[in-house]
Amino acid sequence: MFNPSQADVRLFFCGVRAKMISGAPMEAIETLASLWIDEHPEYFAELSDVDAALVRNYDAEPERTNPFLHLSMHLSISEQCSVDSPRGIRQAVELLTKKRDLHDAHHATMECLGQMLWESQRSGRPPDGEAYVAGVQRLATSDGSFKSSP
Repeated sequence: MFNPSQADVRLFFCGVRAKMISGAPMEAIETLASLWIDEHPEYFAELSDVDAALVRNYDAEPERTNPFLHLSMHLSISEQCSVDSPRGIRQAVELLTKKRDLHDAHHATMECLGQMLWESQRSGRPPDGEAYVAGVQRLATSDGSFKSSP
């Protein structure tokens, strides 16, 4: 299983941004990443400065979104949907896209993914994929607002 370091992730996204600018050929995963990067022009400057990206501490700046984490979550959700793992996530996200565009559906799904990971870390148990999918399904069939469970 591939387990990239923080530096690997940052170099990957900065490399994709550089290829976007230069028009260099990309691998499939890079093409997918470039589509999500295109959806976030607010990250272009940060993705264009590799040296700064490698040393920036987003934990010390809680008011700032970590573009590398955010884009990684987009890629994770895309991959989850492509292989339907956890089972049902593809259908849940597709159902959510009937209410929102794909980008907004991903952002809502990220809230559920983050909640699942937080619960897993807090409890010391493995991530609960069924609860994650159920959360996305609830968003798709409700008024659309995310409400975490107590």
